[in-house]
Amino acid sequence: MSAPETSGVILVPTYCESRNVPRLVARLESLRSGLDLVIIDDSSPDGTGQVAEDLRAGRPWLHVLHRPRKEGIGRAYADGFDWALERGYATVMMMDGDLSHDPAAVPELLAASRAHEAVFGSRYLNGVRVCNWSFGRLLLSKFSNDYIRWMLGVPSTDTTTAFKCYRSEVLRRLGYRRFRGRQNAFLIELVYRTYRLGVDAVEVPFMFIEREEGASKMRLSIALESLWTVLRLFPTRFFPVRR
Repeated sequence: MSAPETSGVILVPTYCESRNVPRLVARLESLRSGLDLVIIDDSSPDGTGQVAEDLRAGRPWLHVLHRPRKEGIGRAYADGFDWALERGYATVMMMDGDLSHDPAAVPELLAASRAHEAVFGSRYLNGVRVCNWSFGRLLLSKFSNDYIRWMLGVPSTDTTTAFKCYRSEVLRRLGYRRFRGRQNAFLIELVYRTYRLGVDAVEVPFMFIEREEGASKMRLSIALESLWTVLRLFPTRFFPVRR
């Protein structure tokens, strides 16, 4: 397949984000720094997929990938990676569709990706950058990321946010189709495998702002899957890297 006109793409998984997708597209219109945008919708019952299709008019840089059912952001990102790699994009960025990842930070992550193979947005690098969370939720998130960092021996201060940017050759090496996680666990393993491969990765701080529209998708099952993933990966720290 011939290479696309643009060298990079932003992948945005969605489920019931019909109110947020138009705002996200409008914000990214001038901030995407030439990147294409792919909305990956899991057949949202609120019509998010159709909203995204309507937004494509007059925007050749906007694409929509429809998935048949809700399977979690991990599976959505895996399908998005496949889509981007098949089309020859050199850079693949990931971000949430609820505007919690500030579109204004996109150019900064993209600029960092020119000097590094992988870029991880962080809410906790050199301080805390989180708005509109309760103290309890913030404490749990910060503790969880510190625990993951200690257990898995990774330098990342924030493994559970999806605001990341990869060079495509790194994604090809990661074997992401072997990852078992469906939700945040996928993101944890993504970071862990990145560092295990010796990839040149860097963190970039960004301001996380809790969604204004819609409900948070955080569930106990997501937290338990993440905990199990950390425990499952922990012993692999002490074995040779699987290439």
